[in-house]
Amino acid sequence: MIPGRTGGIYIPPFRMAQMMREVEDKSSPEYQRLSWDALKKSINGLVNKVNATNIKNIVPELFAENLVRGRGLFCQSCIKSQMASPGFTDVFAALVAVVNTKFPEIGRLLLVRVVLQLKRAYKRNDKPQLLAATKFIAHLVNQVVAHELVALELLTVLLENPTDDSVEVAVGFVKECGAMLQDLSPQGLHAIFERFRGILHEGEIDKRVQFLIEGLFAIRKAKFQGFPAIRPELDLVEQEDQFTHEISLEDELDPETNLNVFRANPNFAEDEKAYENLKRSILGAESSDDEEGSDDASDEDAEEESDDEEDEEQMEIRDQTETNLINLRRTIYLTIMSSVDFEEAGHKLLKIKLEPGQEMELCIMLLECCSQERTYLRYYGLLGQRFCMINKVYQENFEKCFVQQYSMIHRLETNKLRNVAKFFAHLLGTDALPWHVLAYIRLTEEDTTSSSRIFIKILFQELSEHLGIRLLNEKLNDPNMQDSFDSIFPKDHPKNTRFSINFFTSIGLGGITETLREYLKNMPRLIMQQQKPASSESGSSDSGSASDSSSSESESSSDESEKKRSKRRKR
Repeated sequence: MIPGRTGGIYIPPFRMAQMMREVEDKSSPEYQRLSWDALKKSINGLVNKVNATNIKNIVPELFAENLVRGRGLFCQSCIKSQMASPGFTDVFAALVAVVNTKFPEIGRLLLVRVVLQLKRAYKRNDKPQLLAATKFIAHLVNQVVAHELVALELLTVLLENPTDDSVEVAVGFVKECGAMLQDLSPQGLHAIFERFRGILHEGEIDKRVQFLIEGLFAIRKAKFQGFPAIRPELDLVEQEDQFTHEISLEDELDPETNLNVFRANPNFAEDEKAYENLKRSILGAESSDDEEGSDDASDEDAEEESDDEEDEEQMEIRDQTETNLINLRRTIYLTIMSSVDFEEAGHKLLKIKLEPGQEMELCIMLLECCSQERTYLRYYGLLGQRFCMINKVYQENFEKCFVQQYSMIHRLETNKLRNVAKFFAHLLGTDALPWHVLAYIRLTEEDTTSSSRIFIKILFQELSEHLGIRLLNEKLNDPNMQDSFDSIFPKDHPKNTRFSINFFTSIGLGGITETLREYLKNMPRLIMQQQKPASSESGSSDSGSASDSSSSESESSSDESEKKRSKRRKR
């Protein structure tokens, strides 16, 4: 057998532990492989033995394992166990819900894999696998791990072209999560039941399935009694602590199957140490909240006293690897992407405790999320506007973001460029961002590129749509702001002035250049007026010399006339 590889041969746990102790280099591929196999066995064992009575005991043991490294293994084990025991689906969903509060990326990965399993089963007409997948999604919706829109979209697909099997699956799905949908989206559930009613009236399905639909209407009339969304013993997570993931069935999803297989990690020791720190913080927080964990709390106090000397090193490691910053960005990203509207997102983001100076991270993540969308969503503009209005610090940070984005605008794809321009146009149009940021844009042929011109074009077109050309003109002609707008409407050289006029005329906004056109029209007269004082001074000196010469000429002419008169007298 190759050292460090089990090769499918069963190795008892005590023997594996002995082999791990024998390996001297703790970062070697052999040790990592043994550690991976031990992790896989532990996760599989914990997931397989979880039930409604012992789930509170299983969760701390599960967090004790490196779930960051074994997130693929955890998702794989949950899906396989749920397929084998569909009756325990709500237990597995509750376990995923608890893990999702601490590691949202694991909850999203599992949801992605279940959705892909569902799509695969639907295409292959594999009814058992489809039933298992829909049941898992239903309980993930009940646990608020999956957004209710996922459930409504799934039901729409199942009932679009109804068959006996698809309607039967849809009925079972509504039974599982109908109580939660009634609370979260009553109008959406009403539309689904109207579709069920239409299928009944059409009468093209089997009698057995028609009876199932009629039974479902009776369950709805009884307000889903007997079909609770979550059993009391599995209600382990507060709704505000949960991260909700919104995934569309039409999205291109990556199951990240490479996470299921072993790969050597060059930073194995550092990652293990970082997870040890994270594990200590997670388990410490849980045990302090547990009513029955007084003994555990005392043990933790003893451990904290014994580990006082190691705290500084742990903090140093965390700072060097930027673990806190990465976790903060992940939390901000998931909060933004999982919120239904900007008000909910703003409320959740304000709950995040930011250290002084970390406000910039929120602004960067908001702008990054906006740029990644296929089309611009007003959701991001409204969210940015809210933060600018709440605190001036965010306004200043968005101003810095504007400068940074404009300086590197040539690196952005056209789609990202358009989204960023529309985002800042919304902030400017609502006065959430001060207009003096436009001073950073210099609109001349030499100072702009094709990318920056597209950015300026979209920015001003959005402003004209948002404000109207008349109000936009008033803003741009504000006497107090002319210093900020001189770079966009340059008056330093006729060439730059003409370029600005032609640019705005070509994008359909020639109306905002009336003042600039007037200036260009009067430019020769202004130049003449500037030159007049100089010419008048030179003219006065010229006239003085001319008068002197004329006086001398008159004197000489008078002398000549006197001489002629004296000659005539002598004659």
